[in-house]
Amino acid sequence: MLSRRPTDRERLRQSARWLAHLTIAWNSVECVVAVAAGIAAGSIALVGFGLDSLVEVFAGSVVLWRLRAEDEERERRALRLIAVSFFALAAYVVAESIRDVFIGAEADESAVGIGLAVASLLVMPALAFAKRRTGRALGDRVVLADSKETLLCSYLSAVLLAGLLLARLGLWWADPLAALVIAGLAVREGLEAWRGEECCN
Repeated sequence: MLSRRPTDRERLRQSARWLAHLTIAWNSVECVVAVAAGIAAGSIALVGFGLDSLVEVFAGSVVLWRLRAEDEERERRALRLIAVSFFALAAYVVAESIRDVFIGAEADESAVGIGLAVASLLVMPALAFAKRRTGRALGDRVVLADSKETLLCSYLSAVLLAGLLLARLGLWWADPLAALVIAGLAVREGLEAWRGEECCN
């Protein structure tokens, strides 16, 4: 029984690596599509969602770096890196949202953005669940932090979808409001990652 434990743990680490690679691949595509569609439609919420996808790519890369060695200092640095990426995203989205509100910028309709939000709502919750289960089995706070970032992406997909649909109804303020919700969630998750509150929450 004792001889099987290292094998089981290595299998979990391999699963964590595979999930990180999958995250990087999906979110790389998601980032390009969202930012391009957001720029075309003048939607700060859509651009912010794309940048969150970029944060997810960064978080996946941090997880891969963390899994190369198991030590407390590497884990602490990885959590801080993920936290900083959250804060950077929030700062950008807040600044752009405030600008849009002051100038009354109206986002155009974006069928691509709506389709992307729906696709993300289908993919990201399942990916977050798999990461969380793996992270808990490993007792790895970095993998758990990454699972929360992926779950946040699911929430953001719902917020983005609501904002884009409301914008289609002529409620121009829905887009920057949705972006501010995205920023608020990013700050909250960033603070939790910085404090290392992911394990066992």
